[in-house]
Amino acid sequence: MATLHSPRPADITLPTASYNFGTHPTLFQIDWQPGDFNSSLKAVRAFRTGDVICPFEGLTSGPKRYTSVQCGPGPEDHVELNSDLVYVNHSCEPNVAFDLSSPRSNEWHVRALKNISPGEPLSFFYPSTEWEMVQPFRCNCNTETCLGEVRGAFAMTSDQLRERGFINDYIWKKVQERDE
Repeated sequence: MATLHSPRPADITLPTASYNFGTHPTLFQIDWQPGDFNSSLKAVRAFRTGDVICPFEGLTSGPKRYTSVQCGPGPEDHVELNSDLVYVNHSCEPNVAFDLSSPRSNEWHVRALKNISPGEPLSFFYPSTEWEMVQPFRCNCNTETCLGEVRGAFAMTSDQLRERGFINDYIWKKVQERDE
C-alpha cells in the first residue's frame, strides 16, 4: 500500500469509519485504518483474472485533484469516483485495472489483472490513468518492481509502462506524442 507523505488539502474530507461509505457491499469492504492514506479496499469475494469486477457509476466531472481519476488526454479530463473505489490504493504490481479506455463512459470498468482472493486489498497502477500526479508520492508497495516515487506516466519510459500490464489508451497516446 502506498503512503502519501504530504498533507491532505483542507477542502477535501474523506469519510471516516463511522460513515457508511460502502457503495459495493457485495464486492468490497473498506479496511479502515488510522491516519491519512492508510485505509484500503478489500475484496469480499474471489475474482479471476480478466473478470469485470464492476462498472464505474456515479462519476462526476471535476478538477484534477488527488481523489480524481484522469479519464482522457486533456488537463480537464478528470472524474471523481464518488464511491468506495476511492480506497483502491496504488501498487507497482497491481491486481486491478481502472479501464477508462472506451470513448463511452458507460463502458468504463474495474477489471481483475490477477486472481484476487477474499480479503485481498485491491490496487491499481496510478500512472495507468494519470499523466502527471497532482500529488506525487513515495511508494511503499514494496514489490520487486517498485518505482520508488510515483509522479505519473510522463515520468516513465515506454518500456517501464509496458512492464505494468495495463495502461489506458489515452495515456499511451500521450506517451507516443512525447516520444515522437
